[in-house]
Order: sequence, then structure tokens, then C-alpha cells
Amino acid sequence: MPANTGRQPHSVAATPKAHRATALQALQPWLALLRWDKPSGRLILLIPAGWSLWLLPTSPPAASLVGWIVLGGLAVSGAGCVANDLWDRRIDPLVERTRTRPLASGRLGVPAALGLLVICLLAALAVVLWGLPAASRGLCLLLACATVPPVLLYPSAKRWFAYPQAVLALCWGFAVLIPWAAATGTLAGGWPLAATWLATLLWTFGFDTVYAMADRPDDAALGVRSSALSLGRHAPTAVGLCYVATALLLASAAALAGAGWPFWLLWLVAGGGWLREALLLRRPNLPRSAYGLHFRHQVLIGALLLLGLVLGRAAAGLS
Repeated sequence: MPANTGRQPHSVAATPKAHRATALQALQPWLALLRWDKPSGRLILLIPAGWSLWLLPTSPPAASLVGWIVLGGLAVSGAGCVANDLWDRRIDPLVERTRTRPLASGRLGVPAALGLLVICLLAALAVVLWGLPAASRGLCLLLACATVPPVLLYPSAKRWFAYPQAVLALCWGFAVLIPWAAATGTLAGGWPLAATWLATLLWTFGFDTVYAMADRPDDAALGVRSSALSLGRHAPTAVGLCYVATALLLASAAALAGAGWPFWLLWLVAGGGWLREALLLRRPNLPRSAYGLHFRHQVLIGALLLLGLVLGRAAAGLS
């Protein structure tokens, strides 16, 4: 008889790893439907929420509030992505960038997507009802309810509105209003709140216009509208102006909030980044990949400004 070495056969030892791989493969379409496999799109929604929280008069915000805002943002972002793919399930297979999405490729069906959409909306509601401060819960609930229609209707805007990116910008604006309302119980934030909200709208319109530039040939052939098509050759100029206005609006909000020198240092770096990205858009015959890279760079620029606010408010508090 062979000696008993106490070792398991190789096939048995490998079974748990095989099970994990199978589970990950099963989860992959769901993660792709939520876009959780592409963190840039999630971060670019949470960044304006961070701007809002660190421009509060009572900054820095409580860690628990930051956590609940992140969870709520992920839930709402997921709902928007699912709604987008439901609206576009017949268009996405005809567009190069989107043809491999779960609904477009048939990896998931409409009933599954609808179920996931309901779960995301319920998760966002749960954050408002049980996570946010009781004193501000009523106002936050009203804002959350107001968020739902534009989030669910935005994907249809490309069928009837020449500038659907403006609808997305309105959706992004709630990422500023809800954290502020949760922390203060009011939207009477004066110019710091208004400037941050306007900056977010313009920044979102700018970067989503660039995102739509990659799809211009497909959208034109399908009769789908976008600000990239509507603006035509003026799109790079419009995007550059959006970024200039965003930088100035955030600077004014930070100045009124008393941000210290670290913010201004990083603001200059971010401003240089925006200028560079706007100038690069003017280059002729850009490949489609350049627009995706531009979008990822916006995440870095926005995060740099958020870091500047965190450090700037901390420096102001120490002085």
C-alpha cells in the first residue's frame, strides 16, 4: 500500500479555488451592469459629494456621515447605470463601445436588470431613512425623491433632447445638495453651496460631452443625440469654458469657506490639468481611446481638488 502522506489529492485541493472562480464569473455580469468593474464612473459621482462635505461651515464632516453618503452614492449610481442599459438595450449592440454590456450581449435579461434596479433604489432609500441624521431626514427624503425622475429618464434624453448631458449634470447636482442637507438640515448654504452646485453641473456637462465624443459616428448613424454632436466643432471650446468656470466657482467657494494654502497649491495643479486636457481635445483625428483617457483624468483632477479641500480645511483649523 502507498504511504499516507496526509496530503489531499491535487484536484480536491484545487476545488475551493475553482468554486471561487466560478462564483466570480457568475457575479461578473451583475458587477458590469452596475459598472462596479469600472470604478472611475463611481468615483466621479462621489467627488462632488466630497467637495460639498468639505466646504461645509462645520467641516470636517463626521466619518459616519461620509460613509453613509458613499453607500447612498453607490446605490444611486448603480440604479442609473441599470436604467441606462435598460433604455439602451437595443441601441447598445450597435455601438462599438457598448456592445459587450450585459444586456446588450444577452448575458443578463430584462427581468434580472429590473430586479437589480429595484434593489438599488431600495438601498438608497434605506440610507436616507436609517443612515442620515434624523434632523435632516425629511429634507433629504424630498431631495432623494426628486433625484429619481432625472436619474431614470436621463438615458431617454438622447432620443428627444439635443443636450442630454445637461440632464446628467442635473443628476450630478444632487450629489452636492444631499450631503449638504444631511449635514446641516437646510439648503440655505449661500454662495459656497450655490457655487459648488454650479461647478458640479458645468464639470459634469464638460466631461460627459467628451465621453460622448467617442460615440459620435455611431450616434449620428443611429439618430441618437448628444451635446458632442450638437456642439460640433465647438465642443472642445465649450468643454474648456466649462472647466474654467468650474475652477473659478470652486475657488470662490473655497475662499469663502476659509480653505488654507494646501487647497490653493493643488487648485493650481488641477487648473493646469484642466487646461492641458482642454487643449488636447483640439488635436485633429483623436482616437476613441483618447476620450476615455480624458474621462479618467477628470477623476484624478476632481480627486486632487477634494484632497486640496481636505488638507486646506485642516490647515485652516490648525492656524
